[in-house]
Order: sequence, then structure tokens, then C-alpha cells
Amino acid sequence: MDAAEFRAAGHALVDQLAGVLESIASRPVTPARTPAEVRAAFRLDAPLPEHGAAAGPLLEETARLLFEHSLFNAHPRFFDYITSSPAPIGVLADLLAAAVNSNVGSFVLSPTATEIEAQTVRWVAELIGYPTDCGGVLVSGGNMANMIGFWAARASKADWNVRTAGVAAGRSLRTYASAETHTWLQKAADLAGLGTDSVCFIPTRDDLRMDVERLERQIVADRASGHLPFLVVGTAGSVSTGAVDPLREIGFVCRREGLWFHVDGAYGGFAAAVDLAPADLLAISGADSVAVDPHKWLYAPLEAGCALVRDVDALRKAFSYRPSYYNFGENVLNYVDLGPQNSRGFRALKVWLGLRHAGASGYRRMIADDMALAAALAEAVKAHPELEFCTHELSITTYRFVPADLRGRIGEPAVDAYLDALNREVLERVQSGGEAFVSNAVIRGRYMLRACVVNFNTRTADMAALVVLSARVGRDVDTDLRPSALTASR
Repeated sequence: MDAAEFRAAGHALVDQLAGVLESIASRPVTPARTPAEVRAAFRLDAPLPEHGAAAGPLLEETARLLFEHSLFNAHPRFFDYITSSPAPIGVLADLLAAAVNSNVGSFVLSPTATEIEAQTVRWVAELIGYPTDCGGVLVSGGNMANMIGFWAARASKADWNVRTAGVAAGRSLRTYASAETHTWLQKAADLAGLGTDSVCFIPTRDDLRMDVERLERQIVADRASGHLPFLVVGTAGSVSTGAVDPLREIGFVCRREGLWFHVDGAYGGFAAAVDLAPADLLAISGADSVAVDPHKWLYAPLEAGCALVRDVDALRKAFSYRPSYYNFGENVLNYVDLGPQNSRGFRALKVWLGLRHAGASGYRRMIADDMALAAALAEAVKAHPELEFCTHELSITTYRFVPADLRGRIGEPAVDAYLDALNREVLERVQSGGEAFVSNAVIRGRYMLRACVVNFNTRTADMAALVVLSARVGRDVDTDLRPSALTASR
């Protein structure tokens, strides 16, 4: 492809993309295609082509098919999980980063990209109130950002050289986390050779935050049994409800007991920048390591996670190797020393440009707007006679559909089982219908619908529409599913 063909194809593609951005609110959130339909549309059962094709038509067709068959997390009524709408400047930044094609493993291979990533790390730290002289690295997302903190903790707190001798050479290491912690922790313990049984999940209080007294007792018991406690994970915004653990109290316990304090802020960490954020989020500043996801509340396109570690030498202690074939220099920043990857893409560019484009005040406003929208949903749910409010934290609200005539019978085993089944079907129909997209949470044993707002396209009218949709679909499902044993009260 020569420059002229590239220019023509690129201009045409950007025009298509701009058209989608303009029309996204009028499209379904998802077309709900089956795997067979997707394979047929893209001819994905075809053999490898022997001969090539012109770039322009290929891009035009592929873009059109993608738009027709994809779920749009940029849609204003996408409330599922914690994936944000992608900032347009981030979309363009990914194009620019791909063109430069930096390998951000060493300074000599990527001088500008290395320094931009370093500034991005400092800016991310500054935004959430973390020390800006920390170490840090851009990674794929929350799983990897949290694992970076986990591995740094293991290398720092094991009282033997765990990297050379392995985990079997010393006492069994113990990690502590709330029962609401994301499953990255099981993966980390598994991949680090500790095994998932090394993770002690501490029960939560009624507010779904870690019970710190139970944490303290468990640490004492494990030491008495000969184990080596080394890490406590505090959650800054749980996946199910957005609950923030009592991070101040956890930090105090970690400092007193000599344990590494890691905060999983993949979702909620950036809310520390907002005045309305829970006070415990400010305790992020005292953590040994923090994971945050720019592809959540900085609205960067996937993938973009960020691990921050107070002492950059802890990252080198966990990851650095220096084989003879490296000629990367000792007095410059080489990201190969700070994480598990050698070949690293220029992820930082989209985050860096986004921060320059919106500024800290712009992000504070957008994050606060998302939190306010979720709060508005919570109030609307509370006011609706057929919806039952469950929780509201940060920008997550959970609720369920409850037929008015069954409200007085909540707690009866048959009614509770039916309400779970009813709301599972409500979720399926909402997700496949294309008008909105929510997820679920199981809270205190009850199946709930879950709406998470991490989307600069969402407005108050979208929250009102979700309330109407949830009730309408709930009534339809109730009509279809209500067992005869529960119809007498109608």
C-alpha cells in the first residue's frame, strides 16, 4: 500500500467511524447475533486466501460488518460490567501509536514512548492522590495491573529469595482479601505458585466491606500456624456493587503488621479524584501498590491498565533480569525491568492524549456525572412500585423487579426462588432486546440486576428509560413465568 492508497483508505475509514459516533444512540446496544450468524457474515469458515485483495474495499466491508454485528459499549444505555465508552481522541491515538509502532520495552528502542509513559504514570498517580515519585507501568487491564502489585509484594515480603528458590523454599505465604474481591486474585495466586488455598477471603460486614476485625484475627491465627502473611488486598470499588473497603483501617493493620498493602482500584480508583467520593478512597495514597484501569474511568479504548508501586525498586526486584544480549543502558528507564513483558505496545499514548485533551477537571466532571446518574437511577428505582432497590455505591446501582402483589411475601422460599428466576429472565430479555444492556449481581443470596455507568454519552433520560424498560420487561416475564402456586395473590 503506497501513501496515496493509505490516505484514501484512511480518510474513508475515519468517515465511517465518525458516522457511527454520530448515530450510536439510535442504534441497538447489541444486535444479539448468534455465533453462527457472525461466522456467516464474515465468512469465518472460509480457508486462508491464497491471493490478496485491495485495502480500501476490505476496510469498508469489514467496518460495515463490524458495526452491524458488534455490541457498542459506547452506547448511552450500555450499563454492563465496567467497560467505558472510548474517547474519540483515544481512538485516533491508537492509530497514531500503531503507525509509530514503538516497542516500549527499552529506552533505546522507544525513547519518546518511554518518556510519555513515564509522564502518564505520574499524571495518573497525581489524579488519584498517589505519590508521583512512584514506579508504574501500563499493562493490558485490571487483572495484569493487580498481578504486578501481587508479584512485587511476593518478592518484597518473602523472607527468602523466592525468585530463585521458589515458593516451596520457605513458609507458606498468605494473602488476605474481602470476599467481594475480583477473581484476578485467584489467578495471581495460581500463577505465582502459591495456590488458591493461600488466599484467605475475609467475610464482609452488612455493607459488603471487609470486616477488619476478622482480618486481624486471621493474621494472628495464620502466624500461630506457621504461615507467613505477606499481602492484604483492599478493594476500591467492588465489581458487584462498587463497595469500597475500609482502606484506612486496612492500611493501619498492614503498617502495624509489616504486610504489603495493595489496593485494587481498577474500577473505583479514579473516583478518588472526585469530591463526592467515599473518604476511604483517599487512603489509596498510603498503599504500597495500586491498580487502576484507564480503560474504565479515563475512557481510554481497550486495552489500558496501570499499576502503581510506591517504591520503583520493588518492581525491579520482582521482574528485572539482565541477559548478555540486552544492551539497553543502565541510566535510563527500561520498562522491561518493571513488568513481565519485553515486547510492549505504546498503550500510554491514548491515556496521555486523553489527559491532555480533557484535563484533570474534565475527568473529575465526567466521573462525578457518572456517579450522579447512578444515584438518580437509585432514587428512581426506590420510587417505582415494581422495582426493589438493593445497593448504590460509586456509579453502580443494583435492583430487581418484584411484582407488587409479591412484595409482602418476600422471604417465603417459593417466592424468593421465583424472583431469582424471574430476574434472570429479565436480564436475558433486556440484554438481547437491544434497548439497553445491564448485568447481574448476587447480593446476600438474591439475584439482582446491576447497572454501572462509566459512559460520557449517558444522560438522565437514559436512566429513566432503563427504569421503564426494567418494569415493562419484568411484567412481561412475570406473565409468562408465574407458576400457578403463586397466582392466588394476584
